[in-house]
Amino acid sequence: MSTHDVAALTHEHVFLGANEARNERKVWLVIALTTTMMVVEIAAGHWFGSMALIADGWHMSTHAGAMLIAVLAYRYARQNATNPRFSFGTGKVGDLAGFTSAVVLVLIALLIGWESSLRFVEPVPISFDQAIMVAVIGLVVNLLSAWLLRDDHHHHHNGHSNHHGHRHDHHRGHGRDNNLRAAYLHVLADALTSVLAIIALLLGRYYGWLWADPMMGIVGAIVIARWSWGLMRDTGGVLLDRVPQDGQAEHKVREVLENDSDTITDLHIWQVGPGQYSVIVSLASSAPRSPGEYKAQLKELDHIAHTTVEVHSIGPTA
Repeated sequence: MSTHDVAALTHEHVFLGANEARNERKVWLVIALTTTMMVVEIAAGHWFGSMALIADGWHMSTHAGAMLIAVLAYRYARQNATNPRFSFGTGKVGDLAGFTSAVVLVLIALLIGWESSLRFVEPVPISFDQAIMVAVIGLVVNLLSAWLLRDDHHHHHNGHSNHHGHRHDHHRGHGRDNNLRAAYLHVLADALTSVLAIIALLLGRYYGWLWADPMMGIVGAIVIARWSWGLMRDTGGVLLDRVPQDGQAEHKVREVLENDSDTITDLHIWQVGPGQYSVIVSLASSAPRSPGEYKAQLKELDHIAHTTVEVHSIGPTA
């Protein structure tokens, strides 16, 4: 076999999302916004003697830290995309970062819930006008950040560039980017706490309902905990190679490959990058064909980025 023939049979294992570089730039911009707001809040808190402002400033620092995890994950995934030590590439690095961010989000929810519970027992004096002003500025920054980080699926493309029918170029999966989603949820959690804080402060300012502040804190903690649980469930499933939940991928593979003479005896499907899946399939066939022919059939399916086919010959069916 010639060197050219061998080269034609080899392929890369690059399964990054469609817009990793663009998403990384967006997150850097949001980190800059969040860090600036954090410094302003902490400085204003010391200036006005407001513990609430200082606390919110440090709270924003945890979100900036979580978003730093996101950008470092994008960079690491790109730098090691062709590293042969990663058997199926670095497409899951974003899910690992997303899972880590979800854990941080749970801790933030617990902290908000705990602080709110303490304030029910020991209410603290609130400088309403100044607190409302800073909460509104914080909300504007968070909404701008959320707009920057929204995951616009309609901009994603699914490009399958096959060279000699073997080399894969799958930089353009159009699945959900859990790393970007994690950064987005952190910003959204901050926006939610700002909205609830504004409502609580207005109720306290005009009706004297001081209990509204800790009550809104607990509501916010519950909502954030629910978001983080959804993120942990989805990213954890990817990290543990869970079969895609909707069952569509499995059904389509069986539909394409199984017929009167070919039966699937073993099938493994798992996600290797955003919207990209790897398939290992064993077939028992009474009229076996070459693995390449079965692979060619699977190429018709969207999102199947990597296939391994094993064929066993059996006697003709009755």
